[in-house]
Amino acid sequence: MTIVKKGAVFVVKQFNEIHNHILTTPRKVHMLRSHRSMSNTKKALTQQFDAANVPIHKQISIFEIQSRGIENIGCIEKDFYNARRDEVKFYAGHDAQMLFEYFQAEKDKNPEYFFAIKMDDESSKITHCFWANSICRRSYHAFGDVLVFDTTYNTNRYGLIFAPFVGVNHHGQSILLACAFLSDETTESFEWLLQQLLTVMPAGAPKMIITDQDPAMSRAIAELCPNTIHRYCMWHILSKFSEKLDPVKWKEHSQQFHKCIWDSESPDKFEVTWSKVIDQSGMSDNEWLKGLYDIRFKWIPAYVNKTFSAGMSSSQRAESCHSFFKHYVSKKNTLMDFVVRFTRALKHQRHQELCLDHKDINEQPIMKTTWPVEKKMRHHILKL
Repeated sequence: MTIVKKGAVFVVKQFNEIHNHILTTPRKVHMLRSHRSMSNTKKALTQQFDAANVPIHKQISIFEIQSRGIENIGCIEKDFYNARRDEVKFYAGHDAQMLFEYFQAEKDKNPEYFFAIKMDDESSKITHCFWANSICRRSYHAFGDVLVFDTTYNTNRYGLIFAPFVGVNHHGQSILLACAFLSDETTESFEWLLQQLLTVMPAGAPKMIITDQDPAMSRAIAELCPNTIHRYCMWHILSKFSEKLDPVKWKEHSQQFHKCIWDSESPDKFEVTWSKVIDQSGMSDNEWLKGLYDIRFKWIPAYVNKTFSAGMSSSQRAESCHSFFKHYVSKKNTLMDFVVRFTRALKHQRHQELCLDHKDINEQPIMKTTWPVEKKMRHHILKL
């Protein structure tokens, strides 16, 4: 094409219809930007797939089957990622406001829904966020005697720490009783969190809280829940024995330590056995063991078993709860994404409880023996 200027206008002097480049083949036409587009319907479907935690490569497989060929989808993998990027960009700067509006809408639907948000005065960013729906509050009233608390990371794009309170229901299932986002793990943050818990829960402070050996959390519990037994996670402590002790001595005396910890029926029995094991192992100068002995009333079963613990001695229930919820959320989520997906996961958790309730009422328990007494007991249970 040749264009010349004549006065104030431009005139095409020569035009050649023959392309000056190699044309693409029919098999590659769908890759051209001019031939690619994502319809509003397709974008809405990808948003639903995202909410269901379906990764993009699997979304493409679904569209491929639907359109009978990957070349018939109408766009390529890059377009899916770009659509997701544009969606995140659209909500950038509005995430906190959207989260507040979501919580307020839930509260308007059900006054029992509770939430509290704390903002940074200078940056206007969310630093603390606590919420519990009506089901969580009712569950706390029934099962809030014992709580397991453990924080986890990588649940949202802002690096906020996810802090759930986990309990055990009448089926022995882990259930969520309340949860929060925290910007840090300081004593002040934990005190704010516990204050919200005590404010919203009708049953008051729990009888026992199981956590790891976080000093900040320990101080917060002592300040706000002075009558609550604070138990340290047994699993975390036992897992450190092989790290903190001489490998040869630990291998030789590990069975004695385990027997002392688990088989001591009373504090006096533990005191005598512990002293004996320490002397026999030659580790009386080990500072870490001295520290463990000083806090024995927070983790040794002989001291803490006098208080109901729902069969729990570690925070692994909270960690298994983290694992369950991470099937639904990821570190790329906005806060709004997280809460929506988290709510869906919570409904699945509650549905599992409902299934077992239904089974208890409508199905006969499986007999473990052929004894007549068990058969008679099964009959009485069904009548109840």
